[in-house]
Amino acid sequence: MQLQNHVKFPPKAKKTPKIFKEHGHVRTDNYYWLNDRENPEVIAYLKEENEYTETVFNVPTKSLQKKLFDEMVGRIPQKDSSVPYTVNGYTYYTRYERGKEYPVYCRKKAVNNAPEEIMLNGNKMAKDYHFFDINNWDVSPDNKIIAYSLDTVSRRQYTLLFKNLETGKTYSDKIPNTSGDIAWGNDNKTIFYSVKDTALRPYKIFRHTLGEPVKNDRLIFHEKDASFDAGVYKSKSEKFVVISSESTLSTEYRLLDADNPGGKFNIFTPRMEKVEYEIAYQGGRFLIRTNYKAKNFRLMETPLDKTGIENWKEIIPDREDVLLEEVEVFDKFFVVAERKDGLLRFRIFNTKDDTDQYLQFDEPDYAVYFDDNYAYYTDILRYGYTSLKTPNTIYDYNLNTGERELKKRQKVIGGYDPEAYVTERIYAEARDGVKVPISIVYKKGFRKDGIQPLLLYAYGSYGYSMESVFRSSRLSLLDRGFAFAIAHVRGGEEMGRRWYEEGKLLKKKNSFFDFIDCANHLIAVKYTSPKRLFAMGGSAGGLLMGAVANYTPGLFRGIIAAVPFVDVVTTMLDEDIPLTTEEYDEWGNPNKNKYYEYMLSYSPYDNVKEQDYPAILVTTGLHDSQVQYWEPAKWVAKLREMKTDNNLLLLWTNMDFGHGGASGRFEQYKEIAMEDAFMLFLLDK
Repeated sequence: MQLQNHVKFPPKAKKTPKIFKEHGHVRTDNYYWLNDRENPEVIAYLKEENEYTETVFNVPTKSLQKKLFDEMVGRIPQKDSSVPYTVNGYTYYTRYERGKEYPVYCRKKAVNNAPEEIMLNGNKMAKDYHFFDINNWDVSPDNKIIAYSLDTVSRRQYTLLFKNLETGKTYSDKIPNTSGDIAWGNDNKTIFYSVKDTALRPYKIFRHTLGEPVKNDRLIFHEKDASFDAGVYKSKSEKFVVISSESTLSTEYRLLDADNPGGKFNIFTPRMEKVEYEIAYQGGRFLIRTNYKAKNFRLMETPLDKTGIENWKEIIPDREDVLLEEVEVFDKFFVVAERKDGLLRFRIFNTKDDTDQYLQFDEPDYAVYFDDNYAYYTDILRYGYTSLKTPNTIYDYNLNTGERELKKRQKVIGGYDPEAYVTERIYAEARDGVKVPISIVYKKGFRKDGIQPLLLYAYGSYGYSMESVFRSSRLSLLDRGFAFAIAHVRGGEEMGRRWYEEGKLLKKKNSFFDFIDCANHLIAVKYTSPKRLFAMGGSAGGLLMGAVANYTPGLFRGIIAAVPFVDVVTTMLDEDIPLTTEEYDEWGNPNKNKYYEYMLSYSPYDNVKEQDYPAILVTTGLHDSQVQYWEPAKWVAKLREMKTDNNLLLLWTNMDFGHGGASGRFEQYKEIAMEDAFMLFLLDK
């Protein structure tokens, strides 16, 4: 296949039939050959698709994309810094320098007028790489050595490195193919880490002694069940090193006294089918968040020396209308994040007098989260607050006095008035009678006359709740008359655990139907019309986009599918692909006929048909380790073969990046500008 210059006609991928036979059913995949990243023909095809996109879209919208990009970057402070936090006698923060893409990781001794110490300078370290990501870092208990995990390919295979913060010397110790996990022993020389198998599943935990050859590292734990990931971390109290084994529906933990890093790990309580639990140490006991005999999770406790499930005692019961999501522990307090009616709230427990209270938030639709709460011995809770119109704001809340201190509010350069925008939370009735929440933001003056443009976004998988967060880049659409809406479809956990369970496995289609019904509701109540309605989703949300494109192609003017998971059956049958075996509890195991048939009935790639489709922009990354590039590439090739319209269909492959896109803070806005330009371009046609 030759790469054409200035391609004017859509590329046509060659067809090389590959036959799959499962459960007595035969599938023909004409584009399976695209799975080979090392095949020059594959690279040539991806480049030809890029050239086509460049010719028919990027060139005509070059000035628009630049204008959008300049707007987005222009709202970001050139110089910026995170809110400092103090741990173990040092205050830590990251800062950005003017015009630079990557953070500088800094610290100071927690005394007045202490000089800044630069631990890692991302800009200097990244200068020889197209992609650069420091995934995780941790300083040794004696404050002398920083361990950090680095990815320069975008495959999420991290190399573990070490630097002496007193001398500036980088150690020769170099540990490849890790998950990025780091846990220090309290002896300041022992490090625990996890490595990945050929399918990029974290599965082994090793113990390394600083200065010793990596080949001598001792295997501590091997997770042999392919549906589980193995990780390692240090407890907030610094008392334990913890090994985690996690699948979609089950967990198990092993603990080691961090003062004895050469010792033996002990199981907290053995794994049980469909039982999840998380643990946090607090003053002689463990707090346990678990779904054991609890649909929406409950909080339990157990003594330090009696961790078996038979010893657990309930503190907070399971509730029908409240999902217990997270627990933040301090020496005298613990704070529970609970979700009710789709919104998160914080409940504060004082262990000294056994009282509790709720933290109140004002807006009808918002998002809150625990921020940098690394210190155990403190009375300060740090949290973040945002909404679709409220920039991200960091607060310190005094757990003793109830006083709240504003630490930082996200700056929007050029002036931004939240009162110029309106947020709403409405409900659409799904076809089975369920009420699906929709969060909406638009600029004042937006008319509900059925002719305004609207972008509808959703995810709907893994129990991940889509929060109503502020994005300054979104202003470029809102200020051009768009409304932005989030459909909180089933498959997320916005409305509790049952919301998740009704959008997975053999009920996955509820996610698709919820999205379609939300779109129809927005049209019915005059927010928009099919000719001005756009849909967007990424990764598992890209599966959602592929499904609704097949089901209701006439409902949308355009669809943006970012790194979309669209070849469900083939991927879930291939145990060598990253994430496959770990996700049988999410999608089902197609080696079992009932799951195979159900997946086949909705898999976007398998259900492309001869019909008109809306305009579609598909993006992917050549080095994507979560949704392999060939899924969107095959999908686009089949769409080109089958579709009966002349609407724009674009595949844009980033040849340098993976699932997360660009690594620099400004570079990412080129992708967003491209997506926005796609919608504006269609409206102008």
